[in-house]
Amino acid sequence: MAALDLSLDDQQDLLRASVQRFLIDNARPGWRELADGLGLAGIAVPERAGGFGGGIVDIAVVMAELGPTLAGADWLSHAAATRLLARVAPDHAALPGLATGVRRIAIVCPASAASMPTAENDGAVRGSATLVAGAAEADLFLLAASGVMLLIPADRGKVEPRHRIMHDGSVSADLCFMLKAGAAEVLATGAEARELADHATDLILVGRCAEAAGLMQQMIDDSRDYLGQRKQFGVAIGSFQALRHRLADMQLAAMKAAAITETAILAVDQARGDRAVLASAACIEVAEAVRIVGEGAVQIHGAMGLTEELNLGRHFKRALAIAAAMGPRAAHLARFAEMAS
Repeated sequence: MAALDLSLDDQQDLLRASVQRFLIDNARPGWRELADGLGLAGIAVPERAGGFGGGIVDIAVVMAELGPTLAGADWLSHAAATRLLARVAPDHAALPGLATGVRRIAIVCPASAASMPTAENDGAVRGSATLVAGAAEADLFLLAASGVMLLIPADRGKVEPRHRIMHDGSVSADLCFMLKAGAAEVLATGAEARELADHATDLILVGRCAEAAGLMQQMIDDSRDYLGQRKQFGVAIGSFQALRHRLADMQLAAMKAAAITETAILAVDQARGDRAVLASAACIEVAEAVRIVGEGAVQIHGAMGLTEELNLGRHFKRALAIAAAMGPRAAHLARFAEMAS
């Protein structure tokens, strides 16, 4: 069962099927497997630059499939950055290398970092971006701040990285910027840069929601299988009504989260005026569903649920990390209220 019930065209159906087939034999793919085996590094790069030419829906489809593999965090950062770079500079010289995966890029925006540096229109950047997803192995950084968008090489004379291994096993980086005027390539300023930063924020948020949907569906599938295999008092525990009701609650929460996520994905893809409202609504619903599904799955599995012998523990940790990275519930409620009024 697909985690997201999006209306896909033939090419997008083929993309999802290709990713699913690949992951059967590559349950924990690394960057090179995703780039060389599937060509996913170029999914958001225009075809004339050697990419796939995909959009938000394509990115969401891949993120939902990558969720259980725990490989989505770095890939989403690269996909979002290449999409923004292609949008503002479709003939940029860096795009062909990024499309093949020979080079990697990470986006630094309010949704992908816990804190942001101060950036000026002349390319000067001071301060740090903390816990930047996908930045640990990046060759380039795309800084999308509120008033400027910059392309910055991962030069230790300009950017000092500090790698951090997160609780869910992913690797992020703190980036200390030391750029003087003219040290970065200025791609956009003013209103254009603000619109691009807002787009990047919504893209990252719905991408993470799609990843969480994939994780939740896998946790539900694993729990359903376990209910049929584990026996107590001589019968499968799936015959116990309380556990069947718990599984139904988990499925309902996941379906509600997937439904609002699908709506938000389409709003961002179509650049609708309500995209920020729907992206924040999806984050709120997904964060709650992650708790219901994850806690229910662990309860169904008992103590086994958090051991290294099962994937469930890793999936739950990653789902919790996604929910935390989306930002505080209060911030999304305030954003929802502001945009909806």
